[in-house]
Amino acid sequence: MADPKGFLTTTREEPKRRPVDLRLMDWREVYEDFATTKLQKQAGRCMDCGIPFCHQGCPLGNLIPEWNTLTWREDWQQAIERLHATNNFPEFTGTLCPAPCETACVLGINDDPVTIKRVEISIIDRAFDEGWVTPQPPVALTGKKVAVVGSGPSGLAAAQQLTRAGHSVVVLERADKIGGLLRYGIPEFKMEKSRLDRRLDQMRAEGTEFRTSVNVGVDLPVSELSAYDAVVLAGGATDWRDLPIPGRDLAGIHQAMEFLPPANRVASGELDVSPFDAKGLDVVVIGGGDTGADCVGTSHRQGARSVTQLEIMPKPPEARSDAHPWPTYPMIYRVSSAHEEGGERLYAVNTQEFLGDADGRVRALKLVEVRNEGGKFVPVPGSERELPAQLVLLAMGFLGPQKQGLLEELGVELDARGNVARDKAFKTSLDNVFVAGDMGRGQSLIVWAIAEGRSAAAGVDAYLTGRDVLPRPIAPTDRPIA
Repeated sequence: MADPKGFLTTTREEPKRRPVDLRLMDWREVYEDFATTKLQKQAGRCMDCGIPFCHQGCPLGNLIPEWNTLTWREDWQQAIERLHATNNFPEFTGTLCPAPCETACVLGINDDPVTIKRVEISIIDRAFDEGWVTPQPPVALTGKKVAVVGSGPSGLAAAQQLTRAGHSVVVLERADKIGGLLRYGIPEFKMEKSRLDRRLDQMRAEGTEFRTSVNVGVDLPVSELSAYDAVVLAGGATDWRDLPIPGRDLAGIHQAMEFLPPANRVASGELDVSPFDAKGLDVVVIGGGDTGADCVGTSHRQGARSVTQLEIMPKPPEARSDAHPWPTYPMIYRVSSAHEEGGERLYAVNTQEFLGDADGRVRALKLVEVRNEGGKFVPVPGSERELPAQLVLLAMGFLGPQKQGLLEELGVELDARGNVARDKAFKTSLDNVFVAGDMGRGQSLIVWAIAEGRSAAAGVDAYLTGRDVLPRPIAPTDRPIA
């Protein structure tokens, strides 16, 4: 245990967010620096439980009590060693993961849980600053070639593990830069892309090859994958959910993943103005999840006149309910940095129709309040109203991987949910083709994506060499604590 009285004498504290009026002027991350002395006290709140449920909350099995203790002792080099032992990219999870480890923290039973994410990101930031994150090239090469299709967190994790195991790995990405959703789906204010770029530099130095603007099944024939001894499919769940109601064909209605990538290109200096700029417009975001919040924060920075986020579910409770007991991840009311910046959130409402102007552009939404009756959302009589909107963003989740092109040409089997089916080694119905991340699991969290990439890499390495040396943090059938 770090500090035997830490959880008794120290209250939970997180770094402050930069003032709203200042952070809306740029795309930088929103948090201010956090003093090392404060961080040590926060790490000292860890109780070093006999059964640390934070391990169960995290699919990577992060050694959280260990690196909390090392942080409290200021043994930073050992802390990053323990952190990297289970997680290839703690800078990604430390900024983007919703932290199911914290909601599973034993201290959270009757107190505020440990600030695990803040300790995690502080360790990896210190390690990069001190030059402790160095390339780990393989000791010997196996002579085997592996193609990883997709460069999101699962693809990158699989690629790094396989490269370090001695295989010649090439990552094929259809966008013009590496990173998948980390690059163009996640706004800069949530994770600055310098974090991604410095990790990619390490991977290149280790021997991983990256090829961009390669859409397998379109630009590159699927038949050319036969040149590789093994293939890892890590293309994500990109088949977005639509809203086929009257007026859907009006101009000004876009999917979140049509809106966010060009906004990220503006933030990085690749574009001057986004083709879907929200400046001076009434923006409505349909969908109450993280992607919707990303659209809210992006719209604020583009200078939207108003921003409203809609959710069909009722407003969650402020604290855990009996339906979500510890250590499960609770459905509670959360205020992200984007919500703190302004706008309105409407719950228990459904969009019935998009209304257009004389030029064929959306001008408003027809809304109705709903109540849940036996699992169905029933309109509340007399609650219909119009909500002005000149830009509508659909952020209602994803239905699974894109089937056209790569998957159809490969002919891999799909499961009942439309994801790529795989066995216990993450191998698909094709002998040398494996799948990792949302393409096999369905839409999930970044921490699960990294765990999938690590586990799939273990399956690939065993298939190619017959050995059992890479870690397998999860099985394909594992699910969050429920």
